[in-house]
Amino acid sequence: MQKKVLELLRSAGDGYISGEEIAGRLGVSRTAVWKHIRALKAAGYEIDSHARKGYTLLETPDLLLPQEIQPKLQTRIVGKNMIHYDDIPSSNNEAKRLAQEGAPEGTVVVAEAQSTGKGRLSRGWYSPARKGIWFSVILRPPFLPQEAPKCTLLAAVAVVRAMKDMGFPVGIKWPNDVLYEGKKLVGILTEMSAEMERINYVVIGTGINVNLWPEDFPEDVREIATSLSMIGKRNIDRTELFIRILEALDELYVSVSKDGFGEVLDEWRRYSVTLGQQVNVIGVKETFAGTATDIDDDGALLIDTPQGRRKVLAGDVSIRPRLK
Repeated sequence: MQKKVLELLRSAGDGYISGEEIAGRLGVSRTAVWKHIRALKAAGYEIDSHARKGYTLLETPDLLLPQEIQPKLQTRIVGKNMIHYDDIPSSNNEAKRLAQEGAPEGTVVVAEAQSTGKGRLSRGWYSPARKGIWFSVILRPPFLPQEAPKCTLLAAVAVVRAMKDMGFPVGIKWPNDVLYEGKKLVGILTEMSAEMERINYVVIGTGINVNLWPEDFPEDVREIATSLSMIGKRNIDRTELFIRILEALDELYVSVSKDGFGEVLDEWRRYSVTLGQQVNVIGVKETFAGTATDIDDDGALLIDTPQGRRKVLAGDVSIRPRLK
């Protein structure tokens, strides 16, 4: 009902709509309308109340609320169900809990802040309030478990596609870090529950530094991290970016579910800042260096070394600076 009240306020544009009209159109009492107005104000909406004219919506909060996202979202699967938190330990942990309880495919868990955000290789992810987009998506794909790691590449492609559409010249460092001029902008973590021949669910968690400035970052990451606001030298509309990313993710997911990952891998190659570079690989048992030449059909990184071609499925890959 609160969502419907908000829709009526929006439909009035810059004008007012009376509490009586809202009540009549929704079939509720004026007292109920007043309670919903009060709840919207508590959520951060600036609403002017006038004894004779009624109500008008002056400003919406800078929050990634479902009622702000979903009416504008053009997707088939992703984001049809959306859950918003002001603060949460980890959106991935919450999404996994919901997935285990049967949450529908495409469910999005989005938080304004995370206290224990997670990155790859058990690293943390700094997630301050209202400064970024911290979210996780639940998927229940039809393909085999061995295909699931490529969902990470899919998510990276979706993020870069959306950012490029907004004018940001970013790229992907294998497998899924989004960078700008060598500094980290986005981290993606994919987790899965599966049986031998069936995926129960995949959770893709994404952390995006949107409106952080240098002083917002902890000192230990200030030299290696960046944000869209720092790149664009202005604050970015988080809602617009989030919608673009969810739509790109939905389009790519529908495509791979039908036709496989071929086109996603090709697009990943176009966005890559790793291919053609000298890299260092830190694996579980060894460290080696070589030239990153391609990714294979599994999404593994192919590296040419003096001892021959190596295939990297997991590990920490760093790009070696070019000698001047």
